[in-house]
Amino acid sequence: MTSETSVREFYRGRSVLVTGGTGFMGKVLIEKLLYSIPDIGNIYILLRPKRGKSVTQRLEDMQRLPLFDRLKTERPSAFKKLKALQGDVLFHNFGLSKNDIENLSSEVSVVFHFAATLKLEAPLKDNVDMNTSGTQRTLNIAKQLKNLTIFVHLSTAFCYPDYEVLNEKVHAPPAKPEDVMRLIEWLDDKQISILTPALLGPHPNCYTYSKRLAENVVEKAFEELPVVICRPSIVCPSYSEPIPGWVDSLNGPVGLMLGAGKGVIRTMLCDGSLVAQVIPVDIAINAAITVAKIEGSKKEKPEVIPVYNLNIGHQKPTTWGSVLQVAKDYGRKAPLEWPLWYPNGDITTNKALHEFRRYFYHLIPAYLIDFLMLLFGQKRFMVRIQDRISQGLYVLQYFTTRNWSFGSANYDSIQNTLNDEEKVIFNTNIENADRDEYMRNSVNGGRVFCLKEDPKNIGRNKIHHNVLFVLDIIVKVLFWLLILSFVVSWCTPLKAIFSFGGPVIKPLPFLGAAVFDGNDI
Repeated sequence: MTSETSVREFYRGRSVLVTGGTGFMGKVLIEKLLYSIPDIGNIYILLRPKRGKSVTQRLEDMQRLPLFDRLKTERPSAFKKLKALQGDVLFHNFGLSKNDIENLSSEVSVVFHFAATLKLEAPLKDNVDMNTSGTQRTLNIAKQLKNLTIFVHLSTAFCYPDYEVLNEKVHAPPAKPEDVMRLIEWLDDKQISILTPALLGPHPNCYTYSKRLAENVVEKAFEELPVVICRPSIVCPSYSEPIPGWVDSLNGPVGLMLGAGKGVIRTMLCDGSLVAQVIPVDIAINAAITVAKIEGSKKEKPEVIPVYNLNIGHQKPTTWGSVLQVAKDYGRKAPLEWPLWYPNGDITTNKALHEFRRYFYHLIPAYLIDFLMLLFGQKRFMVRIQDRISQGLYVLQYFTTRNWSFGSANYDSIQNTLNDEEKVIFNTNIENADRDEYMRNSVNGGRVFCLKEDPKNIGRNKIHHNVLFVLDIIVKVLFWLLILSFVVSWCTPLKAIFSFGGPVIKPLPFLGAAVFDGNDI
């Protein structure tokens, strides 16, 4: 049933606080709010000085991104609603002044808590301090907002690895969040690293563990605050807004496709038959904006904390194998610039085969290239890059080799709350989307926005691509001939067969017939 209050009516005049506003999803959220909701109040973005730049400079730099081009062209005055707040979720009260908090308290009514560290390989202390304790600090700020209508916490759909099916509800944490938060304050890094394996339990890394603890922190706050949890699956480039294929990070599947396209990733542990549980960033943001309206408009408080699994894997099931094949086919039609080697990587579920490929296709070439760099007096880099790739692939293989199932009834109901016009503006359903076109746009987005390559050079790239194709065949033939020569040298019968002149067939007088004499060469 369509809600009486539209999304744009709900946000009219409301001011919003955003943590993590400079992240991938945060930037798309800010652009969408400014573009699609002209009557929104101010948008306060929590920022910290970085790399010698003030928060004002960082905000100006962000506005220059292609992501904001349509806003600059059609609604340039909307940027006046962006307000930079110098603060950090790692500090009590974000390190804000009393006046700043009083201003937020009187003005802000919607909070989007997106701040998080996404480094899956980061140590427990970093993850808990940012993802768990950072969430607690943000909730403490929210408790001081006298006009708070809704608090949206961005979680992840992968924070419960011990559940075969993750429905839209919060489960018990593996430990009390407050105990773990105190633990990382009291112990040093060495002590924490020793305890980490025992604390993680079924969790593959500290990221999912810390996000699970954060959900429990939010659940406890539900007793006194209007909160909702949004759990996106793997967030990928935009489907249509503000630019098809927009992406500014090499995290996730796009990084893998670009790495494969550059010839530096040639093997990965992945089950090609499994459904890729992903969601385009603009679809996830549409859902988060709408969810805030749905839950913030309710006149009665729900009995349990509302949770939405933001995922479209069930709407448009696509296997990892299909993703790889489309990326390969398109990569050959429109190759990237100057790949290290011919991009012909593959996925497998065989660990032995994966390790074999990793050594011969990743590590040995990396050491060879660095050796050549050393000879020519250049800076070595390939071994370091391959170490990072190997670490990243090791972390990701947990998610690509097991089946994930998410209940998404709440997410699927979002469209029913919108009027016909806003079903388009805040679309969350892509059942009729062209999958192949979306993946091509994703690769192009990575090409342009991450690698800064010019699509006009694709013709030249094809020439280089074809040269590498021939070299790849030559090297493979020489490699297997080398392997064969080693095998032959160790096996006497094969050595006889492949020796020059071959074996001689001659008659033996006492048998009166032609018999094979392998020793007569």
